[in-house]
Formats: sequence, C-alpha cells, structure tokens
Amino acid sequence: MTDRKESTSIDRVMAILTEEGFDGMANAVAILIDEAMKLERDVWLRAAPYERTAERRGYANGFKDKRVKTRVGEIGLRVPQARDVKGGERFYPSSLERGTRSERALKSALAEMYLQGVSTRRVLKITQELCGFDVTSMDVSRAVQLLDEELEKWRTRKLGRYEYVILDARYEKVRHDGSVRNCALLIAIGIDENGKRSVLGTSVSLSEAEIHWREFLASLQDRGLHGVKMITSDDHRGLKAAITARFAGVLWQRCQVHLQRNAQGYVPRVELRKKIAEELRRIFQAADRLEAEEKLSAFVTKWAKKASKLASWAEENVPEGFAVFDLGLTTSQRRRLRTSNSIENLNQQVKRRTRVVRIFSNEAALLRLASAVLMEISEDWESGKRYLPRDDA
Repeated sequence: MTDRKESTSIDRVMAILTEEGFDGMANAVAILIDEAMKLERDVWLRAAPYERTAERRGYANGFKDKRVKTRVGEIGLRVPQARDVKGGERFYPSSLERGTRSERALKSALAEMYLQGVSTRRVLKITQELCGFDVTSMDVSRAVQLLDEELEKWRTRKLGRYEYVILDARYEKVRHDGSVRNCALLIAIGIDENGKRSVLGTSVSLSEAEIHWREFLASLQDRGLHGVKMITSDDHRGLKAAITARFAGVLWQRCQVHLQRNAQGYVPRVELRKKIAEELRRIFQAADRLEAEEKLSAFVTKWAKKASKLASWAEENVPEGFAVFDLGLTTSQRRRLRTSNSIENLNQQVKRRTRVVRIFSNEAALLRLASAVLMEISEDWESGKRYLPRDDA
C-alpha cells in the first residue's frame, strides 16, 4: 500500500514537471514534502494507517495547513498531526523547522551573555554548539537585528475585541547597572468572541509596581484592545490598582487557585489543610453566585470559632473569586476563566528556554527570548482549536 502511494505521488510530481516545467517546481516540492512528512509520522507512530500493533505510540490526527517560504517560492504544506502519544512527546516533522524564532533568540541571549564576560565553560560550550561560530559582537548584532524587527512588529501589532483577558508575571534574573536584579516579565492573554486565545503582549520591567502594569495595560489599549468583559489575575496590589485605573467598570476575577493557596496561610493546623481546600473547592464549583454565597456563609459560620482568622479572611477575600458567575457563562466556560492557570502553563514554557540562560545580560535580551517563545505559542493557538467552548456539550 505504501509503495503504491509513493508511486502515485511521484507520478503526480512527474506530470506537473512535464506540463509546467520550472513553473511547477513549487507544487512538486510541496507534494514530495507532504509525502515525506506522512511517512515520517508513520515511522514515529510505529504503525501505518489502520495498522494494529503493540508498539503503536499514538494515532494520526489529521493535518494542519502551513505556508513555508522556500528557494522555489512560497509553498502550502499539510503538516501531519498526532494525538494520544504515550510519554507526552509531541510529533513534528524533522523536515520543518519548529521554534525558529525562539531558537534564534536563545542563541542570541547565550552569545550576549558570553560577550559580557558572565559565562562559564558550560555556557561557552553551549554557545559554540548552538551558534555554530566563534562569537563576536558583529555576529551577535547580525543575529539579532532582523529578529528584533520581527518581534517588535508582533509586540506592537494592532489588537481588536477580546472579551476576556488574563494577566500574570514571572521573574527572571537580569544584569542591570552592574548587579543582578529580578526583572518582571509581564504577560497578557486575550480570548476573543470566537473563543480563540492569543498572547496580546509582553513587557519587561524591574518590578510589578502599579506604574509598570499601568503602562503595559495602556499600551494594549493604545494598540486597539477593547470590548473586555472580565480580567482574571492574582491579587498583586500593583496589578489590581492598574486594572482599576485602566479598565474601570470591567469585572475583575481573582484567580481561584491563588485564593486556595492564600487560604492555606490561615489554616491553624496542618492536618486541616486538605479539608479546607476541598471545602473552598466546593464553593467555587457552585452552580451560580447565590449558591456560592450560601456555601461561603456556611463555611464562615463553621470555622468562626475553630479558625477565626481563616473565617474572617474568607469572608473578605473569597467573594473576589465570584465575578465569573456574573457573565451568564456555562460551567465549562467558567472553568477556563476562573483561574490564571492557562498563563501559568505559558510561563512554564517560557521558563524551559530562559533557564538555559539563567542570567540575562540585559533587559532587551530577556524581552527578545520571551517574545520569540510567546509569539510562536500564540500563532499555534490562533491556528488551533477554540479554547473557550461554546456550550457544555
């Protein structure tokens, strides 16, 4: 069967080249690469289509369209997808470059670090292996110039209507004025009216002070962000104040996961932590606000004497996690919007790259690498499945 498919594909290529000559090169190359990628998927899955084997590690899951620029012109490819892969490893055809921008940004960060004299033997070895050349300032300059232009264009692109926004920050070590500082990487995710996710933007600052968050939110609005119904974040004082200043009247949803973590600090005995966490979880899983408020009232009454600080804290803070009940959303939609988990998962993907560098030579290097990673993830989201389900079906 495989031989027949290969023969058919070669026949098509020959027919195109015979009829169109060099003008048909782009189509011919696309056909050959498509077939090569399908064969590679079969090998990777350890099974041909519809074949039952004990060694199978997953299943074919259709194709994703992709435009690629080549020496014979821009071609359209159908990239094979795979699902339910054992071990969690993702398939991607070796014939295509995945993560090109983030790889270039990582190389640049390592090279800059080496040039600034903060590298070790290990860093030098990695730099030589990744960059493939003896690092000079001219090499680094050439490596980052076009990439910076591309990433700046993405960071300043026009936005539109995003009904839900999720905000968070993570910290990375950066050299600043001769010392190593913790630098805040601010990130915003948006979910549009069709339920698709995008990374709206990112920024680097020396802290999460209100002024930095306010400037970041203002930049999103200047780029056209509008129609926001609710913003989800943790309870960072500077962030909360900035949201109030820039998005007056917009619902604020305090992350329910962060609320549960915060509650643990008020639990009087270790053996009660699991029980308290479960009771708070039931409150957040209520069918509507009225039921959630009733469950919270019962919680406060129950613990008023045994854990008075916990009861007082819960009465004052837990209602900040109820905004998600006010939008007429389905249960599955609320589950996606009631926490900042999606952006924390995003942070983990950023961390996988930044931990290789450990200490960035400057803020621009951190912004470059983070932007490259976030841009690639955002493009995958935008071309992938809907994040926010339309109903509970």
